[in-house]
This record gives sequence, C-alpha cells and structure tokens, in this order.
Amino acid sequence: MSRRRLHAVTAIAAIMLSSLIAAPAQSGKVELDLLTSYIGKWSGAGVLVGGKAPEPFRCRLTVAKGNQAKINYSGRCTLVNMNLSVAGTIAFDDAAQRYQAVMSSNAGFTGHAIGRKQGNQISFDLAERQVDRGGTDVRIGSRIQLVGDTITVDFEVEFNDSGEILTARVPFSR
Repeated sequence: MSRRRLHAVTAIAAIMLSSLIAAPAQSGKVELDLLTSYIGKWSGAGVLVGGKAPEPFRCRLTVAKGNQAKINYSGRCTLVNMNLSVAGTIAFDDAAQRYQAVMSSNAGFTGHAIGRKQGNQISFDLAERQVDRGGTDVRIGSRIQLVGDTITVDFEVEFNDSGEILTARVPFSR
C-alpha cells in the first residue's frame, strides 16, 4: 500500500469513528434515554473501495455512560497492518437544541459534527478539508446514522490534487 493511500485509509477511519463523539451539554430525559440506548460494545467491518483493489478492514467501539448527560466513545479500526484509535463524546446541547459530536484520534485528525434527529434516528454529517501527514490536501466526508439498535457509517476521502476518491460503508452491531 502506498504511503498516500495509507494516509487516506487513516483519515477515513478517523473520520468514520470520530463522527460518533460530542461536546459537553445538558439534556432532557428523552434525549439522554436515546443516547444511552447506544451504550455497549459494537463491531463492524467494511471494504475500502476506489483504489487499485478493495481493502477489507474491521472496527470495534465501546460506548459508555459519561458525566452529566453525555455518552463517551472509544474505538479502534484495524487497517492493513496498522491500528487507528479514536475517542470522544456525544451529547445533546439544550441551549442549541441539537446533538453534537467531537473526537480526537491517534492519527492527528479531529472533528466536530452536528446531529439531526428524525424519529428514532440521529444523523451526523461531517465534511472537512485537511492536509494529511504526507502533505496532501484531502476532502473528508462522513455520515453516521444511529438508528434503533444499529450504527452505520458511510465515508469518503477525495485527494484534491488527483481527484481520486476512496469510499467505504461500515454497519456496526452489538
């Protein structure tokens, strides 16, 4: 795997997991009950497509009760002979009346996403432009859906200099 592609895989995994985390906030019982319904151990697998050949990878994450009305998250993905770790929080911000997620990763990527609630689903959309560790400008996008007893992550990385796009979908289950 090329160094550039390895940076892309790292970016994708960081964004994928990062979209599940948030800033301090307070929330009502309904919002807290919805967040705490995701407490537990999760695992998922996906395939990175768009390169020379599809590349499978696996992820696991743990969601735990945090302080106040928050849930904490920690996760790890195994990608082509490397591991990526992320951590953060998801909360409902009463003042703004919205869900928020923040994260940090061992790959140097950080993120913040606003969640939208529709019925029993919360969706987080994250779009960022960053320069990876190899100095390449990349556009990173991710959509995380918390629905019922599932978490699904769709993500994409576009290398702005070449136009190459890498995508993956990871359904998580308990």
